[in-house]
Amino acid sequence: MPSAGAGENATFTEPRRPNDQLISSSEPPPLIIVEGFLGGLGGEMVWGDFRTYINAETSLSTDILEYETRKIMFANVGPVSSLHDRACELFYTIMGGTVDYGETHSMKYGHARFGRCHSEGLYPGWSVERPLHFLGHSIGGMTIVALQRLLKDQFFGDKSRPDMMKSVSTVCSPFRGTQAVYALGERTNAAPAVRPMSIGSALSKTVHLLSYLAPVVSPFVDLHADSRRLSFLETSFSAFLRQLWKSDWAESKDAMPYEVTFAAADEREGIGEDVLHSRTFYRSYVARMTEPELSRNLRVEVPTADHLPVVPLYALAHSIGSFDFSVLDPSPSFLFKAPPPGQKVADDIEIIASVSPSDLGEEYWANDGVVPIFSQWHPFDCSRTRCRHYTRDPLGTQSKNGPMEKDAPRELIEPGMWHVHRLDQAHHVSIMPVWLGSQRQKDFWGDFGNWLRKVDAHGE
Repeated sequence: MPSAGAGENATFTEPRRPNDQLISSSEPPPLIIVEGFLGGLGGEMVWGDFRTYINAETSLSTDILEYETRKIMFANVGPVSSLHDRACELFYTIMGGTVDYGETHSMKYGHARFGRCHSEGLYPGWSVERPLHFLGHSIGGMTIVALQRLLKDQFFGDKSRPDMMKSVSTVCSPFRGTQAVYALGERTNAAPAVRPMSIGSALSKTVHLLSYLAPVVSPFVDLHADSRRLSFLETSFSAFLRQLWKSDWAESKDAMPYEVTFAAADEREGIGEDVLHSRTFYRSYVARMTEPELSRNLRVEVPTADHLPVVPLYALAHSIGSFDFSVLDPSPSFLFKAPPPGQKVADDIEIIASVSPSDLGEEYWANDGVVPIFSQWHPFDCSRTRCRHYTRDPLGTQSKNGPMEKDAPRELIEPGMWHVHRLDQAHHVSIMPVWLGSQRQKDFWGDFGNWLRKVDAHGE
C-alpha cells in the first residue's frame, strides 16, 4: 500500500507496465467505456456485437466498407459510488496501481483513503501524447467529466492533464440532476436522506447486504466497496444491522443517489466544476420517450404507447413528466434567473428573480424514462457553456420542431464545445448497455465510430 503523505491530492506511483509493448503510437486512440448505475454487474457480454459496427467504416445503410481496429476497453468502477470515488477508480483502472481517493476526501466522508490495487492497468501508457477516447452511459458520462476535472486539478500528480482525454461522449447522462431520484426515495426537502419504505431504501439495504457478503458474492456482484470496510470480515453483525436501519453510505453526499439530485448539480456548477477544455472533443446523445400533453393547463409529458413494454421506465417517465419542482428545498437554480449585469441591491447582494415552473420549457419534463432532456445536454445551462444543438437525430431521423432545436443541422468537428444530438423515440437503454441487434443500435455504433475517426483525423 502506498504511504499516506500529507495533502489533499492522491499519490500516484507508476506501476510496472507489462502491457507497454502492446501500446503502439501508430494505433488509433483506444476507447474507454464507463457504465452507469449498477453498470458492470451484467458483464461485457450484455453489450453484444457493437464492436463490429464501431470498428467499421459504415454508411447509414450499415454497409461495412472498411475495417479499422480500435482497442475498446471497459472500465469497471463502483456501480453505486460517488462521482469522486468512481473517477479515482477509473483513473487507477486505466493506469494501474492502488486506488487513492485523497486524504481530505476520505477523512471528510469517513472511509479508507486507499482502495483496491490494480496490478495491471488497462492502458498504462496514457498521457497527453497517447490520449484516450471516452464514452459514458448515464452516470458513466458524469464520471468521465469528473475525472477530467481531477486531471485538470492535477489530483493524481503534476503529469495529469485534461487533454489526456481526446474526446468525451455521453449517452443519457444526468449532468444537472433528475426527478427520478426523488421518485425512488430521496427526500425532496432533506437530501441525501431517504424516505423509509421507498425503493431507494430497499436498494440501500440490498447494497449493504451484498457488501456484507462481499467475500462470498464478489465474484458475481462487485460493488467496489473495499474502502468502506463493510464485509463480515471487517465489521460486526451489530454494525451491519445499524447500517440497514440507517445507512452512513447511501444517506450521505458520497454516494450516487445524491449526485443526481438537483442540489448536487447546483453545488458542482457553483464552484465551476465540469468546465470544458479547449483540446477535448465533446458529444452528447439525448434520448426522449415522451410527448407533451395538456393537463389542467399544466405542462405534462407522457410516455408514448410504444414504450409500454419497458414498464419501469414507462412508470418513471410519467413521474418525471408531471413532477412539481416547487416541492424541492432548496429550490434548484433553474427556478431563478440572475439580474442584468451590474444590477445590485444596497448591500451588494445580487437581485435574483424567481421563475415559475410553468414558465420553464418542455425540456424540464420531457425525458427518457430516467433523465429529463435538459439534464442530458451537458453540464451548466446553455448560457454558461459552449454548445451546439442539432436538429437532426444523427442516425438520420428528422427531429420534431421544438424549442430545443438550435444551430445548423450539420455537425462541425470542433473541440471545446458540446455537440448535442437528439435520439427521438428512444428510452434510457435503447442504445446501450443491452445489445438487441436493432437497426438503431447498429446505426448508432456505426455513426459513433465514424465520428471518432473524424476526431482522430482533425488537425492532422
